[in-house]
Amino acid sequence: MGPGVKENETTATEGRKQFQLIIFLCLVNISSFVVPVRGFAMKNCKISYNIAICVQSKLRAVPQDIPSTVKGFDLSANKISRVKISDFKNLPVLTKLELNRNFISQIDNGAFANLISLKKLNLNNNKLVELREDLFNGLSNLTELRINGNRIRAVASTSFKSMISLTFLDISQNKLHDIRKVHSIIQHLPQLRELYIQKNGFTTFHSWELTNSSLQLKYLDLSRNPMTVFQITADVLPNLTWFNVGGSSQKMRWDVHNKTFFSRVSTLDITGLQMSLNDMKTLLESVNSSLTCLRMNAMNHNFAALINISCSIPTLSKLQLRNYKLSSVSSNLIKLCINVTELDLAKNQIQNISDNTFRSIQRLRILDLSRNKLSSVPAATRNLPILQELDLSSNLISKLECDDFANQTMLRQLNLYQNSISALKGCVFKDLIRLQVLKLQSNQMSELHGAFNKHLPNLRQLLLNQNKLTAIKHGEFRGLQSLQNLSLHHNQIHQLEMGCFIGLMNLTDIQLQENRIKEDEINKGSFNDLINLRRLELRDNNIRYGNNSTLPNAPFSQLSRLDTLGIALQHGKGKSYLPHNFLQGLTNLRVFNTRNIQLLTLHKDTFIYTPQLQELDISTNEFRDLSPELFSPIPNLKSLYISKTILGSLEFLVNASLSKLEFLQARKNQYSVISEEIIKSVPALVYVDLQGNSFRCDCDNAWFLQWIENNNQTQVFDAYNFTCNYPVHLKGKELLELDISSCSVDIEFIYFISTTCTVLLFMVVSFTYHFLRWHLAYAYYLFLALLFDTKHKNKQAPKQYDAFISYNTHDEPWVVQELLPKLEGDQGWKLCLHHRDFEPGKPIIDNITDAIYGSRKTICVISRRYLESEWCSREIQVASFRLFDEQKDVLIMVFLEDIPTHELSPYYRMRKLLKKRTYLSWPRAEEHTELFWEKLRQALKTRDDPGEDIFQWNSLRP
Repeated sequence: MGPGVKENETTATEGRKQFQLIIFLCLVNISSFVVPVRGFAMKNCKISYNIAICVQSKLRAVPQDIPSTVKGFDLSANKISRVKISDFKNLPVLTKLELNRNFISQIDNGAFANLISLKKLNLNNNKLVELREDLFNGLSNLTELRINGNRIRAVASTSFKSMISLTFLDISQNKLHDIRKVHSIIQHLPQLRELYIQKNGFTTFHSWELTNSSLQLKYLDLSRNPMTVFQITADVLPNLTWFNVGGSSQKMRWDVHNKTFFSRVSTLDITGLQMSLNDMKTLLESVNSSLTCLRMNAMNHNFAALINISCSIPTLSKLQLRNYKLSSVSSNLIKLCINVTELDLAKNQIQNISDNTFRSIQRLRILDLSRNKLSSVPAATRNLPILQELDLSSNLISKLECDDFANQTMLRQLNLYQNSISALKGCVFKDLIRLQVLKLQSNQMSELHGAFNKHLPNLRQLLLNQNKLTAIKHGEFRGLQSLQNLSLHHNQIHQLEMGCFIGLMNLTDIQLQENRIKEDEINKGSFNDLINLRRLELRDNNIRYGNNSTLPNAPFSQLSRLDTLGIALQHGKGKSYLPHNFLQGLTNLRVFNTRNIQLLTLHKDTFIYTPQLQELDISTNEFRDLSPELFSPIPNLKSLYISKTILGSLEFLVNASLSKLEFLQARKNQYSVISEEIIKSVPALVYVDLQGNSFRCDCDNAWFLQWIENNNQTQVFDAYNFTCNYPVHLKGKELLELDISSCSVDIEFIYFISTTCTVLLFMVVSFTYHFLRWHLAYAYYLFLALLFDTKHKNKQAPKQYDAFISYNTHDEPWVVQELLPKLEGDQGWKLCLHHRDFEPGKPIIDNITDAIYGSRKTICVISRRYLESEWCSREIQVASFRLFDEQKDVLIMVFLEDIPTHELSPYYRMRKLLKKRTYLSWPRAEEHTELFWEKLRQALKTRDDPGEDIFQWNSLRP
């Protein structure tokens, strides 16, 4: 019978298997055995870098097939509603657990007790209402706990007592309402340094509510609470350095009796705080001696007044003023901010900035003017001689002039992305001699006009992606001798002039994906000048070769240090080839991506130039077959991507010598059978992805199924969703539900049967030898007699004796004194007696057999002693067999004693004979002995035909 879809095993079947195992262990005396360890074929998760990832898997419970060696477990965005006590009992080395974005409303006590190594726990955005006593027992090593976005109203006093190592706690966006509940939490957390309790409905904050707490907090976030009173009368936060108290929806009264209480606060965020100007002055005065960073966004006070208050703090160096509706900024507005080194004026709708605005803040190093409505670079920035970072992104700038960045010789980073710049001028960056990062992506530029020919000698990163560039001209980047990263992707580049990258001697990374570059452009040797290039991305272009001929000049022959090369197709139709010397010169290439260029085949010599290749992606091509010789030059390959091809088999791996392959992705192909030879050819494999293939659900895949379930080295991603494609009646069924019991011999059951039979045979032999050895000897000689009788049946040899006398030695006096004189002396019969006529030296059983078969009759002289005699029993057995065999009247029974029937019950053969035959009784013949001897004479005289002597036999009983 062929295999079918597996059904549930019955209790009887399980009982049989358990019984077999118990018997097997008992009989063979096995002292120990190994239980197979479940492998990495998980139903809803995958393992990546020792992290179990089960994100968005629609799980309603924590999966139990996670390997015990994982250090991270991500269960985000599922439908788990309860955490049970058994969910994490087998994860002793887990350090990070993500349970955010679920529906958890209940956590069993002790659910985390076995997570002795856990450092980070995330329970954000669930439905917890209460934190019960001892909820977090066992988490003594936890350092970070996030319970943001729940519905917590109540907290037991001992909920957090076991978390003695906790340094970070975020319990924001809950419904605590009373700051005393926070006190019940933090009183058990001696190592707590960061506390986030924003948006909890606190209306007041009094220091006396936190007394008796030894608080070592450095970070405290109280923002977005509707507080009306903030009162500090004791120094309960002596180590606080970062404080966020903004976002109150109610007007708050600030009451801090001693200005030294916040003397260590260096970063203060009062964004959106509703309070009077006088209270704000009081607040800022309390941090006047330590404050370095102030975030004061979206306040409802006069902007100038806020600037004057904040900039009067002598220690202030970082000021953030966002979300104000400013149309212009003048010099008088920020003239007091002379000590500010970082100024953030983003998201303020600024259109104009007067030329002298920043003249008074000569220490300014970072200026953020992003997300405003500036149409040009403000001239005011030229008055900042030590400015190092300038952010003008997300404005309305359409043109850059030669003097826009005059005198900016100290500038290190310039952000101009997401504007409307259509062109550059050759002089625009002339003074930016120390610039290292220039971001010009997401503009409208179609020409560079030599902007990078001469200047920017220290530029290391240039982002020009998402513009409208169509060509890279000769020497376009000649002046960027320090450039390391160049982004040109998402443009419309279709032309690469010879020498377009000349001067980029230190360039290590260039991105040219999603353009319109053709193969002719790269064949020119356009990349020959990039001798230090490590990464080249050419994916999603129009590179296509119509035949497999050898290129006269390999396009990357000078890039001996290239580490990563990506080449893929974006537009067009038709088949493609890859010249076999396409990779010539890439002796250090480690990653090659040639996905989706409609390749039909790869020449066997394609990779002879890349002996260091470790990652190969040839997915989304039309390979019908791959030669094992293709992989011979790359024995160090660790990752292979061959998804979405039309390969029908992975047999090429068997002889490909990929002993170091660790990662194999082969989705959506036409693989039907994965053989043992294939898997064993990649012994280092730790991850394989075979989703979307056309598996055969028959015995050809039996080994593969066993390997999926039992191996503990290789993760088979999504194996529980593999489906059958053949045979038709199983199409759509899950592959792992296939019953393969009929596909292989059950070795364990064979061992059980063999051992059982051996033991039973041993028991039978022992029993037979102990109790039936004489029966066996008798049967042996009886068999010989049968053969002899069959052989000489027709010879009709004359009988040697008239009768054989079978008797017990205890009855010998009667035989000698009574029987012999009458039968031999008076009646003249010739008798055979064992003490007189048996042949010396001959086996007893042979003498018995010869005597019985050599006599016409057998007379059994029966007494109780006779019945108990073993040899007498043998004699009557031989005689009864002759009676059965010859069907002649050859047996005469003479009883010397009256033996009741019940005493004959143990002697089955004797009792059976008495039921069918007449016998003579000596005790009954004491008064008529002559009649006894006469009847015995008649019995000896009768012929052999039993039918003719029936009357005579019946008349013999006295």
